[in-house]
Amino acid sequence: MPIKVNIQLCTGCGQCISSCPFSAIEIKDNKAFITDFCNDCFACLSICPEGALTEFAKKAEPSESKIHKDYKGVWVFAEQRNGKLASVGLELLGIGRKLAHDLNTDLVAILFGSDKAEAEELIKWGADKVIHVDDPFLNTFNDEPYCQLLIELINQYKPEIVLAGATAIGRSFIPRVAGRLKTGLTADCTSLEIDKETGHLLQIRPAFGGNIMATILCPGHRPQMATVRPRVMRKNPYDPNRKGEIISVPAKTLRSRTKVLDTIYESSETMVNLQDAEIIVSGGRGLGGPRGFEMLGELAKLLGGTIGSSRAAVDEGWIPYRHQVGQTGKTVCPKIYIACGISGAVQHLVGMQSSDIIIAINKNPEAPIFNYATYGIVGDIYEVVPLLIKKIKEAKQ
Repeated sequence: MPIKVNIQLCTGCGQCISSCPFSAIEIKDNKAFITDFCNDCFACLSICPEGALTEFAKKAEPSESKIHKDYKGVWVFAEQRNGKLASVGLELLGIGRKLAHDLNTDLVAILFGSDKAEAEELIKWGADKVIHVDDPFLNTFNDEPYCQLLIELINQYKPEIVLAGATAIGRSFIPRVAGRLKTGLTADCTSLEIDKETGHLLQIRPAFGGNIMATILCPGHRPQMATVRPRVMRKNPYDPNRKGEIISVPAKTLRSRTKVLDTIYESSETMVNLQDAEIIVSGGRGLGGPRGFEMLGELAKLLGGTIGSSRAAVDEGWIPYRHQVGQTGKTVCPKIYIACGISGAVQHLVGMQSSDIIIAINKNPEAPIFNYATYGIVGDIYEVVPLLIKKIKEAKQ
């Protein structure tokens, strides 16, 4: 605590007690005493009539730039599933390319398992280097060996920034890595930037139920770590002629107390792949009931798309959770997103605002969704959508 009490000047009047929002000041033997609850807000300094409260002179400390001078490079953890690269890793190379450019450093992809051909693909998608650990044991995800291996690589190469997807895999083992490295981690980021003055990573994500966008920094520790929602960032252009360096790292003896016996996939009949869909027709509370989703299903089928929904419709029980788009559902980035009866709460917008084209249909002309829509239609869902279905059928015939 940098607040100091000058015992000689303090009269024990107690005026400082009421000024402290953290109840961190006590009176003992007619003198003020600062407790461990002090949060250094300095609200008490101007209150004391005797000037008995002052700020400690801080000792000179080495600058952050000197502390972190050995940490360089932007790392992207590239997920693979069944030996094939997951799309989220390619999306992270897009934002990673921008961050690496701003920091004038290399963009490095980390690939566990898979084969060299997939490592070469990461170069063509924008990586300058790929650290590839090719071991059959790593082809199937397991928290412990993945965590152990990534920590060893970070300690060896000392990257400044480490990014991973906010997927089931990323959310499972990246927090363990950050915890063991005793560094910060910001989860579910929707935007990343570099502070041009300090060089710190600005990690931007929804907070307080999506009502605000918080910018989070990790100035005191390295690496700076963040997980990013899938389908939020855009991929780099694919360059088949791009060249880079592939660093093959042999897998050391990896310990694991668990073994993956089998992987069970959701059946195609019930699976809804919103994140890879190019056209999504979503419904919200404005549909008024579950029958509206039958109509949207017909429209989605005609367009070759799939059905999405807002959280309100899921909470009402009109459609299963697997269709939910938004902060607590899936983040999507289709070519066309049709929002039917969705007002445009920030929690929903976080999950779909990066869509190429947004078409909003709502009878309320003041609905916030229209501020983000490429095209807006003010009207009754049950009048507009049937007309769209009719016109599309006519065009197909």
